[in-house]
Amino acid sequence: MNVWGIHMGEHVGSSPIEKGYVAIGWREMGNLSRLPATRDAFKDQLLASYPNTKEGGVPVKAGVVYRFVNDISIDDIVIYPSKHDRMVNIGRVISDYEFCEGDEYEYPNHRSVDWLKHIPRDELPQAALNEIGSAVTLFSVSRYKQEFLARIDVTLENGFTVDASENEDDETATGEISKQAAETTQDYVIRKLKSELTPFDFEHFVAHILECMGYTARVTSSTADGGVDVIAHKDELGFEPPIIKVQCKQITTASSEPDVSQLLGTLGEGEFALFVNLGSYTRPARVLERNRSKLRLIDGEELVGIVLENYQALSPKYRNLLPLKQIYVPDLS
Repeated sequence: MNVWGIHMGEHVGSSPIEKGYVAIGWREMGNLSRLPATRDAFKDQLLASYPNTKEGGVPVKAGVVYRFVNDISIDDIVIYPSKHDRMVNIGRVISDYEFCEGDEYEYPNHRSVDWLKHIPRDELPQAALNEIGSAVTLFSVSRYKQEFLARIDVTLENGFTVDASENEDDETATGEISKQAAETTQDYVIRKLKSELTPFDFEHFVAHILECMGYTARVTSSTADGGVDVIAHKDELGFEPPIIKVQCKQITTASSEPDVSQLLGTLGEGEFALFVNLGSYTRPARVLERNRSKLRLIDGEELVGIVLENYQALSPKYRNLLPLKQIYVPDLS
């Protein structure tokens, strides 16, 4: 039994979890099971399908596709960090390689997976998160694999290595450093806001962020608030619309549509609803947001972005809570 990490694009959303699979792209290469099980055959097919691939990227990309088809076995463990909800998903591979030709499949190369555990990122050590932030789409998890396996009550004695010739090229590796720096900062800020503030403190933090953005904000009574934790407005007295009613959830899991609907039920004329959490939102909650112009949902990743944009305006109290410094990293997006 091997332990694999896999990255899939953020746009796939919750589909891999709901439908039980992992997948990779490279559609133009066709059904990969028809190729001879050699790395050279996969390199040749990659270049035939994508002739503009940089020379240094051929071994990496072909190696990913080869391993997905030939090295993954049934009962192997797969770890998928999903960006849309900031969860780390751990499952067991339950099928051989499959090629799904329909246009409804964003990524055609599939393996069916029985998902066993879904873990918020803040519950894992940062070093383990760094390992699954690999630059490669499909990679072995070795150094911190037991950290993940312990979550599904599995102990693994023997590891395995990947051919050193498949190390990523310089530009890919450099670009990954930038991505990992951003992800590490997000993880750090969310972890601090979750572990070092009480729920009531978190409400005050959100109110302070709104003040840094130019609003006047006040925290409501901690009891019998009807789901409204903060009230914000542009005029100092709070008489003129728009008035924003804010609910703050200090959670790193997903908030549901009923939670959001409760906040909407408090709105009157000229009032808007803002829901803030450290995690994500279910699909029905996001659908509700799209259909209600007076509703805005802020998840953990977006909240971190707002914190960084307004960091210099934060009070010393919160800058001490979140000690950050500005750095410059390559922008290879």
